Amino acid sequence: MLVIDFPMALTFLVLVSTVVLYATERYAIEVIALGSVVAFMAIFTIFPVEVDGTPIVPADFLVGFSNSALITVICLLIIGQGLFQTDALEYPAKVIVRWSRGRSHMATVPVLLAVAVLSAFLNNTPVVVMFLPILSAVAATMGQSSSRVLMPLSFIAILGGMTTLIGSSTNLLVANFAAQTSDIRLSFFSFTAIGLLMAGTGAIYVLFLMPRLLKPRKTMADEIQGASGKQFIAQINITYGHPLVGVESVSGMFPALKDMTVRLVQRGEKPLLPPFENVVLSPGDTVIVAATRTALANALSRRQPLLDTETTGQTDNSEAAGTPPGSMTLSEVVIAPASRLMGRTLLQSGFHAETGCVVMGIQRRSRMPRMAMNDMRLEAGDVLLVAASAEQIARLRGNRDVLLLDWSTAEVPRRVYAPRALAIFGVVVALAAFGLVPIVAAATAGTFAMVASGCLNIRQAMRAIDSRIFMLVGASLAGAVALQATGGASFIATGLVALLEGSSPSVMLSALFLIVMILTNFLSNNAAAVLFTPIAVDIANQTGQSPEAFIVCLIFAANCSFATPIGYQTNLIVMGPGHYRFSDFLRAGTPLAILLWLTFSLVAPWYYEL
Repeated sequence: MLVIDFPMALTFLVLVSTVVLYATERYAIEVIALGSVVAFMAIFTIFPVEVDGTPIVPADFLVGFSNSALITVICLLIIGQGLFQTDALEYPAKVIVRWSRGRSHMATVPVLLAVAVLSAFLNNTPVVVMFLPILSAVAATMGQSSSRVLMPLSFIAILGGMTTLIGSSTNLLVANFAAQTSDIRLSFFSFTAIGLLMAGTGAIYVLFLMPRLLKPRKTMADEIQGASGKQFIAQINITYGHPLVGVESVSGMFPALKDMTVRLVQRGEKPLLPPFENVVLSPGDTVIVAATRTALANALSRRQPLLDTETTGQTDNSEAAGTPPGSMTLSEVVIAPASRLMGRTLLQSGFHAETGCVVMGIQRRSRMPRMAMNDMRLEAGDVLLVAASAEQIARLRGNRDVLLLDWSTAEVPRRVYAPRALAIFGVVVALAAFGLVPIVAAATAGTFAMVASGCLNIRQAMRAIDSRIFMLVGASLAGAVALQATGGASFIATGLVALLEGSSPSVMLSALFLIVMILTNFLSNNAAAVLFTPIAVDIANQTGQSPEAFIVCLIFAANCSFATPIGYQTNLIVMGPGHYRFSDFLRAGTPLAILLWLTFSLVAPWYYEL
């Protein structure tokens, strides 16, 4: 029987303190995680510990920061950023929303059920990677927070992976280890019947109850998009080859401009006012519209843009340069009091020549004038929607004539690269799903392809890396090193056997599930499975029961990694895009884990006739 020595006791103290601090969210996750790593280094420096004659050194606690699973997650986040920056999944999302007629359950439930089925036969990680951007786009199209759907996506994939032998790497690991240490041979569908019962019970909670426990969390970009009521006056210059040439009005409106309100069509010296009857747009027309920022950004990012930054009429012929090639950024600026721009039109102001920024729209809070944008004389308090490179936008901070609204800055999706982004994403998923190359290799190559093909620039790729995930994974793996080096994991397992001595098989089965379920949320699920497989076989032999019930118990319990983001790789994948906190997993995942524990404890004794 192992005893608790001082390094083991300190390891337990650090792990418990870390989890408590994560849950309270009083300090940043990065600070807590780094503090735990420093604590482990200090403990093992002051109290040296050896494993098989090799001392544990501080460098051992940093190995987790180069772990292949962590690199995979980071690369997948960057690939997802490439899909976001190109708006590659906007069309599939709109199709799903149109099919569901705008009802959120009709849009998300069938997709999540498809995820559960696929996860039974494919690795969970590529399945989640495949559907994460689709569900994010569906949520955005329906005006919902992505936090309502992404954690259910991860959990439903884990539940689906419980049902077959190949549904999760943990299942295969336990089955192979059990075959080496006993005469148990699990087939493909050995535990599918009870697995479907447990997965079905969990799916009811995930699909219908859990979304109510998840708080809608928005990024600053979501907040900007949510302010859809703000209207800007903008103008569309119809030139030869413009996508609106030949567009005819229908019932007084232009269907191609359904997201905008057309206020005036200027045809030479003749203004055409609404309602528009039998008006066909032709080269030389200027269409004056009132539109939201989102509508203008969509018009600008189309493969055939409706708004052209080179033909807005804000420069003279000698200086007709638009925004530089590459990614384009939209931002809002306010005309400052006593600004030199006051009383001047855009052409008279020289704003484009001085700043390199092109004004895409003007918002005037007092009234909505019915005139061409370039004819409006600017007033203090006017809000200009400007487009330029990120560097040119940043230089507006030093401009005394305008006040830059930093929170409003966002890059325009580069939809022209959407086919490339989709092709890269599809290749990565296919390579990983069919096991042609390791997923870390596929994800790393996909990241390189996204940047090299122009779907992302380096700045956008770096912004996709979530520091919370990086520190969480590295620190949790450092904790696993400390727990195994001090014998803490073995102490818990051995203590379980001693505690349950003399209990009925059903009680032992339930207790084994509970202990492994708790540990799998702090160790990796594979580590918990390997640690407890010989213990499960030994308990079965001691009680004279078939080891299969205890091996299957271990498989299900090791997959119940719902209560923390570090419990399973797919939890980490959705944490950043869903804007989740550690407490969100505790609040929404703990009831699911308990529900599965109770379900197994009630059904397994009857199913296995214990």
